[in-house]
Amino acid sequence: MTDNNHSITPPPELVQQWVDNLAPEGMLSFATQAARWGADQELLACSKYLEQCAAWEPEDVTELHNYRRPKPPSLKEQAINTLHLIRDHLPADMYEKSFLIRRALEQLDD
Repeated sequence: MTDNNHSITPPPELVQQWVDNLAPEGMLSFATQAARWGADQELLACSKYLEQCAAWEPEDVTELHNYRRPKPPSLKEQAINTLHLIRDHLPADMYEKSFLIRRALEQLDD
């Protein structure tokens, strides 16, 4: 038996939205969405508690949130990281040119 009054029980409308978007092989996706939603609700509740009851500064709560939900690297960051990986395997003339590519990448917006 399940307790529908638990604080991280998703609203029926959200569950129905997940079900409506299910592909035939989508049970893993459904379970992942549900787990992520629950974890996000728990993080939000903990963040509110830390700010209101434990007197954490808002920037400390933001730091915790960013640590627990890091953003994936941007395309620019991925390109720079890939350049670093291949740089040591380049011929000498291309190795020098890789610095030009890096400088160009660094000037791009994220």
